[in-house]
Amino acid sequence: MNFNSKEILSASLILFSVIDILGSIPIIIELRKKNGDIHAGQATLASGIIMVGFFFAGKFILHLLGVDTNSFAMAGALIIFLIGMEMTLGRNIFKSEEIETNTHSIVPLAFPIIAGAGTMTTLISLKSQFEEENIIVSIFINLVFIYIVLRSSVWIEKKLGNAGTQILRKIFGVILIAIAIKIFKSRLM
Repeated sequence: MNFNSKEILSASLILFSVIDILGSIPIIIELRKKNGDIHAGQATLASGIIMVGFFFAGKFILHLLGVDTNSFAMAGALIIFLIGMEMTLGRNIFKSEEIETNTHSIVPLAFPIIAGAGTMTTLISLKSQFEEENIIVSIFINLVFIYIVLRSSVWIEKKLGNAGTQILRKIFGVILIAIAIKIFKSRLM
């Protein structure tokens, strides 16, 4: 194994910016309000399994399904767009289902918010730039940070207050819409 701190730092920062867990705080708060408690450990573990699994088998799975990475990224962008519309307009687009298994910690939180199409396509592209072991370490660094943010969401919401949460929700809703449009544009050109 050839661990390289520069590669780990670079891959960690790239993943951190794509995952954007800090920007997802309003979504996390909204999900908690809709569905009750967010299980930080469950969501982090599911995100980690999705990221590591897709890192090793992503291209094969997409090829097996006959889906190219552009189409996959655009599907993820559509989901991000709809979540942004929901946050901005204050309308429920995604139906909240009454399921006893607490899957809301996994869908849509672990996938597609944390380990979505952007994260997955980034992982595939990182393979061409960095050594695999350094990317895996960077995934785990990001998972620790994700866990801390998910675990602190109640505290963060209390600090922001209702007005602060609503303002952040609207702002980040527009940002999510912009990110989705950026993904669409980059995949069409």
